[in-house]
Amino acid sequence: MGTLGDAVKIRLKAPPVDGRANKALIAFLAKALNVGRSQVTLIGGQTSRMKRLRVDGLSLETATQRLLSASSDPPG
Repeated sequence: MGTLGDAVKIRLKAPPVDGRANKALIAFLAKALNVGRSQVTLIGGQTSRMKRLRVDGLSLETATQRLLSASSDPPG
């Protein structure tokens, strides 16, 4: 995982087939941010490498701190 300006780069092991990579991304972010999966919503880029997500219940500062301290092990 790395940062690119306002973006975060995350590598997934899950293939981009049948939404598996999107599900793996949501699961990874929920765990890294210590929130429920239902609080992480993919709002743009469903079929793109660049995604936009919304995380309910966290400030941007808290989310950034938690992501930066998360494990760099790729999910799923």
